[in-house]
Amino acid sequence: MHLPIVDYRSPTAAQDFCRSLHETGFGVLRNHPLDQTLVEGIYAEWLAFFQTAAKHQYLTDPATHDGYFPPSVSEIAKNNTRRDLKEFFHIYSWGRYPAEVSDAARRYYTLGSQLAATLLNWVEDNSPADIKTRYSVPLPSMLDGSDHTLLRVLHYPPLRGDEEPGAVRAAAHGDINLLTILPAATEPGLQVLGKDQAWHDVPCDFGLLIVNIGDMLEEASGGYYPSTVHRVLNPTGAAATKPRISLPLFLHPRRDVVLSERYTVGSYFDERMRELRGEA
Repeated sequence: MHLPIVDYRSPTAAQDFCRSLHETGFGVLRNHPLDQTLVEGIYAEWLAFFQTAAKHQYLTDPATHDGYFPPSVSEIAKNNTRRDLKEFFHIYSWGRYPAEVSDAARRYYTLGSQLAATLLNWVEDNSPADIKTRYSVPLPSMLDGSDHTLLRVLHYPPLRGDEEPGAVRAAAHGDINLLTILPAATEPGLQVLGKDQAWHDVPCDFGLLIVNIGDMLEEASGGYYPSTVHRVLNPTGAAATKPRISLPLFLHPRRDVVLSERYTVGSYFDERMRELRGEA
């Protein structure tokens, strides 16, 4: 499987990008409007933050799911039994935010959300007519008034060699939301499962922006835009001693948005959460 890199400034960028999303579930952009200096600054200051005890002042509240998630409460991917080897901080527009870092991540949240609206317009405009009629409202409008869009600052610590057998940085999973935008991380490791059922490396050159379909867009489009399974591998050799910082922005619609005849956003999300808790 080939993941083409699309130039955001190209006159055919929207069509090329949406073709990649349809064929692979992923799109990779260069020359996009998210400032690389801003991203690099976020990576540096949050890496330093994760190495301090201050993070424990912001432990997540189970009722709100914002704040700091230590490795002991890290995610267990669907159909897996071991926790991912990571810690992370959830940033919402309304949520807690560490005083120990600058407002750069908040600024990125705003800029990323603005870019996401443009990309959703591309997807809307390039959806075949029969697919477009499935959308209960235009795709960008699904985000209007939503306070569920999430910026996750992820830290994958260096491997120590005493990790639980079979544990990986991020086990194979799909994203639940509408669309995820992700600047290339500080280290490689992201892979996507192709239609050939083989794992393929996602380009990770600094400055690229990776965009992937979430389960909700697959549901809304009747499968035309596939939510592709992806994972983050454990590094080997010298790379195992290096931390990895990643910055996915998960675009999440309002809970009342109708995705399909079967689901609203709220009912779909709640069903998935029950599955992850083992209640389904």
